[in-house]
Amino acid sequence: QVRLVESGGGLVQAGGSLRLSCAASGTIFSISDMGWYRQAPGKQRELVATITSGDHTNYADSLKGRFTISRDNAKNTVHLQMNSLKPEDTALYYCNLNPPAWFSPTGYWGQGTQVTVSS
Repeated sequence: QVRLVESGGGLVQAGGSLRLSCAASGTIFSISDMGWYRQAPGKQRELVATITSGDHTNYADSLKGRFTISRDNAKNTVHLQMNSLKPEDTALYYCNLNPPAWFSPTGYWGQGTQVTVSS
């Protein structure tokens, strides 16, 4: 039904930038809320940022000002621009699609893309 494929992760030095992308299959992207989450080794998965179908954004307090989420409904893609990266940003970053309830009671997850920030 819905498949999410993340890309753009990699190894970067502290202070650098990366842009993650998540491409979604299917026809419900534009009416779904999207989000980025991350999970570092030994830690729980945590919210990074979300963007609603109406383009309202929300960020983890600790990431405001460094990360920017955006979406391109014409390309079924959501992006996460990450600037001034720190070693503590190292994690597996997951894309999430939260559809309207009438479509599915549960959301969808990608496989994740690894971000590693060296000091």
